[in-house]
Amino acid sequence: MSNKCIHCGADCGKYPVVQNEQKFCCNGCATVYQLLNDSKMQRYYEFQKQPGIRLEEAPHLSKYAYLDKDEVKEKLYEFFEEGIAKVTFYIPSIHCASCIWLLEHLSKLNKGVKHSAVNFVQKKYTVSFDTHIISLRQLVELLVSIHYVPDISLQSLDGKTEKQVQNKNLLYKIGVAGFVFGNVMLYSLPEYFNGEPIEGSFGKFLYYLMYVLTIPLVFYSGSDYLLSAGKNIIKGIVNIDLPIAIGILALFFVTSYEVLMGIGPGYSDSLSGFLFFLLLGRWYQSKTYQALAFDRDYKSYFPVAVTRLNEQEESVLLEEIKEGDYLLIRNKELIPADSTLVEGTALVDYSFVTGESAPVLKSKDDFLYAGGVQTGGAITIKVVKEVAQSHLTQLWSQSEKNTLNTKSLTSAVDKISGKFTLVIILIALAAFGTWLYLDTFKMALLVLTSVLIVACPCALALSIPFTFGSTMRIFGDKGLYIKNVDVIERLTKIDTIVFDKTGTLTKPEESTVAFVGSPLKPEELAIAVSLAQQSTHPLSAAISKFYKDVETPKTVGYTEVPGRGIYANVDNIPVKLGALEYVSGEGTQQIKPLASSVYLSIDNKVLGYFKISNQYRQGVDEVLAKLKDKYALYLLSGDNDAERENMVNMFDGDKMHFNQKPQDKMNFIANLQRKGKSVLMTGDGLNDSGAFMSSDVALSLADDIYHFSPAGDAILEASKFKNFHQYIRFAQKSMTIVKQSFIISFFYNVIGLGFAITGNLSPVVAAILMPVSSITVVAFTTFATRVAGGKILK
Repeated sequence: MSNKCIHCGADCGKYPVVQNEQKFCCNGCATVYQLLNDSKMQRYYEFQKQPGIRLEEAPHLSKYAYLDKDEVKEKLYEFFEEGIAKVTFYIPSIHCASCIWLLEHLSKLNKGVKHSAVNFVQKKYTVSFDTHIISLRQLVELLVSIHYVPDISLQSLDGKTEKQVQNKNLLYKIGVAGFVFGNVMLYSLPEYFNGEPIEGSFGKFLYYLMYVLTIPLVFYSGSDYLLSAGKNIIKGIVNIDLPIAIGILALFFVTSYEVLMGIGPGYSDSLSGFLFFLLLGRWYQSKTYQALAFDRDYKSYFPVAVTRLNEQEESVLLEEIKEGDYLLIRNKELIPADSTLVEGTALVDYSFVTGESAPVLKSKDDFLYAGGVQTGGAITIKVVKEVAQSHLTQLWSQSEKNTLNTKSLTSAVDKISGKFTLVIILIALAAFGTWLYLDTFKMALLVLTSVLIVACPCALALSIPFTFGSTMRIFGDKGLYIKNVDVIERLTKIDTIVFDKTGTLTKPEESTVAFVGSPLKPEELAIAVSLAQQSTHPLSAAISKFYKDVETPKTVGYTEVPGRGIYANVDNIPVKLGALEYVSGEGTQQIKPLASSVYLSIDNKVLGYFKISNQYRQGVDEVLAKLKDKYALYLLSGDNDAERENMVNMFDGDKMHFNQKPQDKMNFIANLQRKGKSVLMTGDGLNDSGAFMSSDVALSLADDIYHFSPAGDAILEASKFKNFHQYIRFAQKSMTIVKQSFIISFFYNVIGLGFAITGNLSPVVAAILMPVSSITVVAFTTFATRVAGGKILK
């Protein structure tokens, strides 16, 4: 019968803790197991056998009393509004899919937790919680109780990231390794020139000196590899650091034996050389990742612009916003910077920031956090802190549709990398045994070390992030802004494309607007335009832009019904704009119009409608004709079918659907997916948010005044719409480059192993080749994607 702990997999020893006939290594594991089962969270154990973390010594919970202090909370909170707080913790013990599942379902353990997300690569945990139910201290203590201890340090309180500290430590380790390598090579010169080990006391002195230098080299410079491999072995996990750790320890222990026993010089030169070059390779990789992260965080990675009201009303990009600027924020527009409310009543939806969708009511002079979305009428705000594009980008990137996509290529590569490591260890041991039988122990040891070092799945693992990272940059340069690399992979699997008409295939703001019905009095037109100015809907934008010189009165009580219309009071008179059945009541017979129409009612009387002629985007016919050959194309429009005859050449007759409400669009996409289709939805993202969330890939178009939709996966500059089909083609080409880089990585490992197994590769050369393989893949993917991008996205 197994004596392993059912929670963490550790050996339970002679006296296991037994509860309900289940064995545990300690009371902590038994408590966590019971807690998970009581909360009906047994799925935690489905992702991986013994996924739990065991702490040798759980911190005493009183140590977190300092988290009750307001000054500490202020430094840790990223957001705090009406009792809802948001924090991000660095949790080193996050190690598997079970960890992700448990932490992202923490709300089942405490209802005070509202929303949580795990960044597995950075081991960061972002959580929003209700401080009326659970305090910051209680949240941390809850995490500690299930053995996920947040690393809350002075650096995190001061705003310094653990990444900065890690990078500095890596440079220190490279410095020590470089010092040791230089000195060991210097002391080895007499032996190299002599052609054989140096005899006598001078030789012993040099060998002892080199050996002493290797001690800090191994246990300080090489500590990351040793600790990573050791901790994962204890958890029953084989990672890519294990072969390297075995190679380091094998060379070190044999060197210790030879030098201390006076048998020979050992392998101080090989050990110092390969560790130095390994660390240099790691530094190079980290710098490359930082370069990608810098581009991602600080360049204008998606085109969000707002209306500034300083001297005149003008549309400006976020990067031009300064402290003290006055901004006009309409319904469903993003608050781009920390601000104070100057005019109007704000009803702010902070779900983009916290995951909590209940709108927060704000009055004049109240503080507004960046990332909130206004859900009422237009408001005026004053910027108190300059825009942090990186903050908005980070929020967008975190809003994942599916954090555990087990069918993704990335997860497949992770599985291959794990098996790859085991295979390499077996090959290395087999080669060691063979050479030990055919030749000397020294030769067998060098072959063992060379095999372990030269064969590494790093190049395989780097293929996807660097190829797609380069693709994202090229997309950005060409006007397509992608949320994250997962979107590119999903884009390559698309077989069905659904288009919205208004604002996507057409440009209402360039259309001619005319009022049909009783001629409007100047004050009636002003009332109608005032209401239209509150909305971001393309047809409302067309009206407000066409009548931009009309002076407008103030509206009160603005309300928008998605897909139907808008309502407000002007001088205590009710005003409605929208579909006929909305402005005049359900059951009204609608006359078939010849163009897009927006009906107007003032004081509950329908006066007529604004007729908006449709102006199609440049290149629509050509783009749809090319897409039609490869994809199933559908049109979903909330507008009437006045344009059906004009669009029959673009879409098949049975694939055009008009008068679609937002719920109809969402249901239509869900039905396509049930039939096994992979759907790309293209719309404005604001009025189609439900359909956006349902689709596999959601793409919104951005015109002169950019509207940002958190539900979207990508944003395309409207002027680039004519290249729509080329973007999909380039995404597919990027996937081909990924597969080509896999082949390069495979051949590198095969050739490297061939030289290592035959004894023609020293550990030092293997250590140089290991980062070279990563550099080769990075260089290939970067060059190939740039060439492909230049050819496809001209």
